[in-house]
Amino acid sequence: MKIAISYPPIESDKGVAEISQNRQFNWFNSPTYVYPVVPAYAATMLKENGYEVFWDDGISEELTLVEYMKRISREQPDIIVMETKTPVIKTQWKIVKELKKNITNVKVVLVGDHVTALPQESFDKCGVDYVLTGGDYDFLLLNLCRYLTKGETLEPGIWYRENDEVRNTGSFQLNHDLNSMPFINRDLTKWWLYSEKNGNYKDLPGTYTMSGRDCWWNKCTFCAWTVLYPQFRVRTPESVLDEIGMLIERYKVKEIFDDTGTFPAGEWLEDFCQGMIERGYNRKVRIGCNLRYGRLNQEQYSLMRKAGFRYLLFGLESASQKTIDRINKGIKVADVVDGCKMAKKAGLEPHLTVMIGFPWETKEDAIGTIKLAKEIFRQGFADTLQATIAIPYPGTPLFNECQTRGWLVTQDWDDYDMRQPVMTTPMSEADIKQATQELYKIFFSARYILRRLVSIRSLSDVKFISRGVRKILGHLKDFDAQNRVSNQ
Repeated sequence: MKIAISYPPIESDKGVAEISQNRQFNWFNSPTYVYPVVPAYAATMLKENGYEVFWDDGISEELTLVEYMKRISREQPDIIVMETKTPVIKTQWKIVKELKKNITNVKVVLVGDHVTALPQESFDKCGVDYVLTGGDYDFLLLNLCRYLTKGETLEPGIWYRENDEVRNTGSFQLNHDLNSMPFINRDLTKWWLYSEKNGNYKDLPGTYTMSGRDCWWNKCTFCAWTVLYPQFRVRTPESVLDEIGMLIERYKVKEIFDDTGTFPAGEWLEDFCQGMIERGYNRKVRIGCNLRYGRLNQEQYSLMRKAGFRYLLFGLESASQKTIDRINKGIKVADVVDGCKMAKKAGLEPHLTVMIGFPWETKEDAIGTIKLAKEIFRQGFADTLQATIAIPYPGTPLFNECQTRGWLVTQDWDDYDMRQPVMTTPMSEADIKQATQELYKIFFSARYILRRLVSIRSLSDVKFISRGVRKILGHLKDFDAQNRVSNQ
């Protein structure tokens, strides 16, 4: 049996579709290719169990849809697996129909947060054969292939057609042992496609790991991956350290971003850091990760820096305590400044993510968020920032609240792409986009530019800043007030 792990190109004037390994969907004018860790595990596990695997990422390979269709038709896979996201699901339904027409007897499998939230919808809209719900779709895909070839019983969480009816095996269960997984076969999954065009890397080449699935807080009401991972599981520090050693020795990786929703804290973090130091990996590779405010102290931040950490991605989201409480971040506004200050004091490079356009936020709230971000940057407590328009994805508590309160402006999934608001709000669309652009304009202040120039220590620093400038200009275009186009 031949299985294609596939990302068909999504052609649009909006830019490049960021589908893989992405909690919050974006179109980027300056593309970023994120290594899809869970699909890569799926490919590896299938290969190790004797199945033929074709890694088929038409997006990162920058194929046209015509080129993609010709190639996948030549390959003639028995199964095509596609990760989905809300803003491109309608286009993917069309692609599924085309694939079923072009490849005789092919089975199409959809995975991801959108189809986990709304599995029946895709059966109604296209000829999909299976939907694997939940975030352990690497394990479920192996189970499905064993079912088709060996008659193994299907695990919970699988939706399928039978005699023109849609059936399912019940609610998915996150009961798989993450430590039982093999290390990802990076050659099979063409890791080099994702090793350079990614803003999380300063030193190249870079790649991704995942120490856990997905976030130990797991309560933010807007996060699409709470749909996939309603509970947190983590690998052992030793397993992650062994993988990092392999990446250093075999692939000469210079930077690793661990894309666990929130990196493990407490004793796990301290054991991991000590392991990085004792094995000498801290002298060979730099580490980045997602982190939460309000959990670590100065000593722990300093230990992370000593262990080789460089880049910390924090979710600021808003400077309004009302908003922070309503989206269940579980922090105080003061934690934001304190966390950035401690991280920066330790020599780390904090990155902030900010959201504009929650239904209850006024223009004054947005101005407050901009002021806080500017102040953090003015004091030199953060290095980079990403601003987006708040979007309620199906299955999230925020989406459910929007439905209950009548806040949804549209349920046309094409519009859920962070290019325009889809929730009612006291702010106009123009004000929301302007506020988003104002956040990116922080990078053009004289103080920030001078600080970045003074920080240059190597050619890699120069290249990193140059890549960053291109991405900032791209983001400014992403949120242009006139920028509202449709998928082709």
